[in-house]
Amino acid sequence: MRYSAEHKQQTRERLLNEGGALVKERGFASLGVDALMKAVGLSGAAFYGHFPSKDAFFAELIEHQMANSALRRSADAGDERLDRNHLWRTLQHYLSLSHVEHPESGCALPALGAEIARADEPVREQVEQTLGRLQRRWADALDGNGELAWGALAQCVGGLLLARMMASEESRKAVLEGSRQLLAAALQAKAEVSAG
Repeated sequence: MRYSAEHKQQTRERLLNEGGALVKERGFASLGVDALMKAVGLSGAAFYGHFPSKDAFFAELIEHQMANSALRRSADAGDERLDRNHLWRTLQHYLSLSHVEHPESGCALPALGAEIARADEPVREQVEQTLGRLQRRWADALDGNGELAWGALAQCVGGLLLARMMASEESRKAVLEGSRQLLAAALQAKAEVSAG
């Protein structure tokens, strides 16, 4: 039975969404094609009707995840300038216990960062472009301080990853609070320098 182009596109979207949640939860390298397809209720053989290879799926998955991430939306929030208060709310939301405990619905960077680092150059270039737009937007909110914007981004991704590594909720909360305090101090110091 042949499926319509619309049905094929819907299945592809389900693979990117539902398969993406599974990949962020379990890791990409550890999942086989059969497990990915089972996530959307199809057989493993059907995978190759949508993607030529598992690597091609990973490349498109990362593009899809980056395009739909909360961090990306903060970077693409239109022409209006991102203000420091909105940036702080974004950082607090990112560094939350809920985000730690639900990798399947969260940012792909802490969940798949090591696998992205080992991916083909086009995947890394695409991620670099997305993160570059985000960094420039955050730098704008930080009065042009590009280094602080990179530092804030690194603290978010690293803090979240470190919190996920902890076995106890108490330690997770401590890592998150430490990350938030470090960022708050850096943002406050920058605000005081700018005001002075």
